[in-house]
Amino acid sequence: MCGRYTLFTPAADLAARFDADFGAREPSYNCAPGQSLPVITDEDPDEASRMTWGLTPSWADESFDLINARAETVREKRSFADAFERRRCLVPADGFYEWVGGDRGSGKTPYRVAFDDDRPFAMAGLYERWEPPTPETTQTGLDAFGGGSEGDEDTDDPEVVESFAIVTTEPNDLVADLHHRMAVILDPDAGEEAAWLRGDADEAAALLDPYPSDDLTAHPVSTRVNSPSVDGPELIEQP
Repeated sequence: MCGRYTLFTPAADLAARFDADFGAREPSYNCAPGQSLPVITDEDPDEASRMTWGLTPSWADESFDLINARAETVREKRSFADAFERRRCLVPADGFYEWVGGDRGSGKTPYRVAFDDDRPFAMAGLYERWEPPTPETTQTGLDAFGGGSEGDEDTDDPEVVESFAIVTTEPNDLVADLHHRMAVILDPDAGEEAAWLRGDADEAAALLDPYPSDDLTAHPVSTRVNSPSVDGPELIEQP
């Protein structure tokens, strides 16, 4: 799975890399589920949108927190099928974390996987817009016949929640030593980012293979990254 990643590349460099405005943003060395993070959609490719990591399908009766979608089932699984057809996005990152080893009670060692020059890349993502259901009000007495007093009902529209998930696939040789899944990294030189955003479903499905491990590196990092409330450049340093 992909449960944490980094995005500390300066906004100006991200804008140049993705040809999109990222606005003013703080670097993050510990992007975690539940956070509002930048993604790029085909609806507005010139500006990065901020969405919550943890997808809720549009048809859901309650909030979900689906952080990953498996490439093998993404076209069939109800939670992701419609988004895969119509709402694919790029998830900018400059590294991601995986946890390795550890017996019961001894904890695991986090590793950061990134390109050897820390350059930013795009992970394949899906996004949704979900409108929380309006609470139903049980009416009794005169209210049941329309006799309630004016102003009793809350007329505020529920806020639409925009959320995303990262697509994962089989690991390459490097990541296989760390975990049995890895995020789908799209190759910009092969036109994969544009194809993921704008291609049809068959074109998109053909992109869901592991990125070659040749240019990627992995090294252990501080266990402080285990807490999503902790952030800072010291998290990516080797202990």
